[in-house]
Amino acid sequence: MPAFPTIRTSLTALAVVAAMSGVAHAAEDKGPCGVPGLKTCPHPFDKTLPAAKDMLNWDQATRVVGFRNTYRLYGGDVFSTQGAKPFPLPEAAHKLDAVRYTLDGKPQGIADYERNQSVTGLLIVKDGKIAYEHYAQGNTPQTLWTSRSVAKSVVSVLVGVAIKQGKIHSVDDKITRYIPELEGTAWQDVTLHQLLQHTSGVVWDENYASKDSDFSHMTQCEATPDPYTCVFNLVKSVKRKPGVKPGEVWSYNTGGAWLVGRVLENATGQTLAKNLEAQVWSRYGMQQDGVWHALVPGKVDMGGHGFNATLRDWGRFGQFVMSGGQLPGGEKLLPDDWIARSTHWTQAKGSVTAAAPNGQYGYQWWYNAPAADANLEPKKTTTSDQTFWALGIYGQTIAINPAEKLVMVQWSTWKNAETPSSLYDEQAVFVNAVSQALRQ
Repeated sequence: MPAFPTIRTSLTALAVVAAMSGVAHAAEDKGPCGVPGLKTCPHPFDKTLPAAKDMLNWDQATRVVGFRNTYRLYGGDVFSTQGAKPFPLPEAAHKLDAVRYTLDGKPQGIADYERNQSVTGLLIVKDGKIAYEHYAQGNTPQTLWTSRSVAKSVVSVLVGVAIKQGKIHSVDDKITRYIPELEGTAWQDVTLHQLLQHTSGVVWDENYASKDSDFSHMTQCEATPDPYTCVFNLVKSVKRKPGVKPGEVWSYNTGGAWLVGRVLENATGQTLAKNLEAQVWSRYGMQQDGVWHALVPGKVDMGGHGFNATLRDWGRFGQFVMSGGQLPGGEKLLPDDWIARSTHWTQAKGSVTAAAPNGQYGYQWWYNAPAADANLEPKKTTTSDQTFWALGIYGQTIAINPAEKLVMVQWSTWKNAETPSSLYDEQAVFVNAVSQALRQ
């Protein structure tokens, strides 16, 4: 792996290549909201914004401002409702007013959970109705909060849509069918299935605490004048793990997730934002326009993260997924087995753990359960194994349990990007406790 300074010094030459390939773009008026095409500025509209390049080093107060303004920190592509009638999320008659679980032997409730998890927004939808909704740290129903890696799960859903439409032939296709520039690189024999499951077998350091990790380099790339060239050069320069074939070892990889987005964009001829808008956002009935972090606005979006939307629209997306991709009029956008395939956890080495004996990762969705020796309850319910999770660093979450007809959305600013398993364990137990409370 070349050191990051080497990558950056090559930007000038690679920018010429990018321009020749049609990736370079002209400057564009960003408009009053900081993003071209975003007509209504979310409230609050913070005047002072942190530096994007320092994202992994923000303190928690800065992170609140940064995460609700990420759509302004980078180039962005709007995904619009196109004026569609919002899909209703009525208030539930049975509101969630009490949740009981234990943590280290101590009784806990909703307020404890929100404090422990540094929650800035929490939405619980049961049977299509809002059982609980709370905003903190100045966030509002108009806030466009950033997803971090929850976006990976959104991209996974869009891959399913593209497969049903025939724009992607099969998850068994080698990704070079859609990104021929990867011929001759460590990625050349990797299939889309393996890319979605993060079993490519390439060397990628996802360490969020190290300034020398590949993920940290990617974060720096995103803040450069030519982020596409920098990111692509970084991702295609990786090596293979010695003696490891694609599909054998699971290793979480945002570089590979970005390539999933590029496969989708090349297959459909649309950015992730435009694809999401055309297939889901304007057809399901989302309430507010959102923004996808773009490396080249109008041409290349960031498939590894970068989805920015309101709390309720995150919840609506969870409802859409829980329905198997069904629109309000009854049309199914996903293959009938797509959610089952997406939540069929890989058995590759590294995915199987004591807490996840059947594997913890699918098509960019997670299985999340507490370890057997974790000191909290309720560890299990009759349906808890059916919950699947979209997870992003610092605590961003969509949890879906079809059996309970339950969707939970969580915005957070955990102190660290990755955390000891205790916070994930608490999330799993909290969802179990919520499902029990709402059965009554």
